[in-house]
Amino acid sequence: MENVVKRPSAWAGRRVLVTGHTGFKGSWLCLLLHRLGAHVAGYSDRIPTQPSHFDLAGVGQYLTDDFRNDIRDSESLSAAFDRFAPDVVFHMAAQPLVRAGLLAPIETYGVNVMGTVNCLEAARHSATVRAAIIITSDKVYADQNWAFGYRENDPLGGADPYSGSKACAEFVVSTYRQAYGLDGSGKGCVAVSARAGNVVGGGDFSQDRLVPDLVRAIESEAPLVLRYPFATRPWQHVLEPLLGYLRLAEAVMDRRTTENAWNFGPPAAQTVSVGEFVSRLADCWGARLPVQITDVVQPKETNTLQVDSTKAAVRLGWHPAITFDRTLELTAEWYKAYLRGDDMAEVSRRQIEDILAAQATIL
Repeated sequence: MENVVKRPSAWAGRRVLVTGHTGFKGSWLCLLLHRLGAHVAGYSDRIPTQPSHFDLAGVGQYLTDDFRNDIRDSESLSAAFDRFAPDVVFHMAAQPLVRAGLLAPIETYGVNVMGTVNCLEAARHSATVRAAIIITSDKVYADQNWAFGYRENDPLGGADPYSGSKACAEFVVSTYRQAYGLDGSGKGCVAVSARAGNVVGGGDFSQDRLVPDLVRAIESEAPLVLRYPFATRPWQHVLEPLLGYLRLAEAVMDRRTTENAWNFGPPAAQTVSVGEFVSRLADCWGARLPVQITDVVQPKETNTLQVDSTKAAVRLGWHPAITFDRTLELTAEWYKAYLRGDDMAEVSRRQIEDILAAQATIL
């Protein structure tokens, strides 16, 4: 498959609905799609953080439609599909936080599971949708404590409500594919799942996430409290998997693939410990950052987590283009610009151009 940057016509004029468009990943996806020429609509109940990348980057001005309602409201969601008539839907609306899921398991399962059901119901009844890309997480895999990356056919599971609800969403996708012909055997939409996690970059202001916590610590000159400094994660810039999702959607729309379940993760070299990530980002920032390891008993988290993206590389031609060092640089640059009071819409657009150029150089 040709690179999406070299083939802007793949998205020019496409009608794309993004659920969860006000969130960290969703807002970046909307900017990226607009840059590539798509007509973009969003569906979310609210802006999840204040401040937010959605507001700072002025994402709303690029939207054809901006629907605001709960993803659990099936009638409202179906009405949005009918009104906007999308060609493609990227389902990203979710309760995305592990610790929030522990505090609110009913809401987490409701949003992450029934939200997925509602999206697939709307997609299968739509006369226009060709592809539904359901975004889950790398945390859908049952914890095997392996030193190597999980592959798409490895067992699913979840030791907390967030992980469990995302694994359930994967089962929902599989069921709808088989029961309603969303596996390509029918004439309408094809639904597939995409798995990525531990994305970092500018514009994330969530609670209990490492980079926002680090930025707040630098801003307040307070120690950064770490829960699991030796846990390893597959760090990647937020735009990296988003470009993978676009590559997957192109292949599904063209029916070059109808296969389910795709990993989009960084090279193994970018799977480093939380402590090393913090140290290197602080060095990149040029900041002195005291670190405090909490002695408060914490909820269990997977110690080692990485995914194998060979399938996406071989079958879609998708390859990560942003090195770990560049990921840190882009992240630090964005937040330093934010703290200076710069025009964050311009900063975000410039970073998209930088990354599109990087993608163009490797394929």
